[in-house]
Amino acid sequence: MARYSARRQPAITDSAPCPCGREATYLDCCGSFHRGETTAPTPERLMRSRYSAFVVHDAAYLLRTWHPATRPSDLDFDPDQRWTGLEILGTTGGSAFHTEGTVEFIAHYSEQGHADSQHENSRFLRDNGQWVYVSPVPPEADRSRTS
Repeated sequence: MARYSARRQPAITDSAPCPCGREATYLDCCGSFHRGETTAPTPERLMRSRYSAFVVHDAAYLLRTWHPATRPSDLDFDPDQRWTGLEILGTTGGSAFHTEGTVEFIAHYSEQGHADSQHENSRFLRDNGQWVYVSPVPPEADRSRTS
């Protein structure tokens, strides 16, 4: 069974803007995914909802949406890290007709008052009909796609 920290950052209310950056409230956007009321229809929406899960420290959702072959047994959140914004740079695949897709993004954060970011191109697969995060696309695979 997965072990995870239940510590959460300051609560995001249902009426607050969604942390993922879409023009919707948390309730109408990522909140319904986090509560298990619905599932993300595309890799981009899954990426956005996973980012929001990092914001609110929802380890259960992150683990639930991680491919079983690469999922860690637990997650720990750094209490000094605050996620501050998400930029989606591009996507491939991920439609209703695809079984895989990628999402390239930059996730901004601050840690102990210093701004930084994480740039990744993530790979997603359908697993039992649901989109799940697999892993970062290796940089050499990224370069070969653009050659």
